[in-house]
Amino acid sequence: MRRDYRIEKEPTVVIIPMIDIMLFLLVFFMISTIYMVQANTLPVNLPAAAAARRETRPHIVAITVQADGTIQYERDAVRPPELSPHVRQALANDAETIFVLRGDKQATYENIVAVLDVLKQCGARHVSIATERKGGQ
Repeated sequence: MRRDYRIEKEPTVVIIPMIDIMLFLLVFFMISTIYMVQANTLPVNLPAAAAARRETRPHIVAITVQADGTIQYERDAVRPPELSPHVRQALANDAETIFVLRGDKQATYENIVAVLDVLKQCGARHVSIATERKGGQ
């Protein structure tokens, strides 16, 4: 069979595989970022709630009240009077900072109210209480 060299075939660029790869990378980085945010918090037994959902805003500060009453601002142990400067600094950096209160199931109501009181006195407008999803929902 003879080839006709007068007919020139234009090369084609197929971008569909490139789009697939870019979408895969986007999903990969989104999922890995979610796990990095969760990994920066201390493990506690959270109470369950049916309407639980995860905050996705970028400026989230975790405040953990452990069962023995210890209060952790991010990963630093603080007492309620020492919590105020940390909260004020976070609010000075970004007034839309979300404070996520992560109270252990066994933590006393008094300790959780003490943290909420400090947040209110400092002018925090966005406070969430972390919970686990109830099973089966």
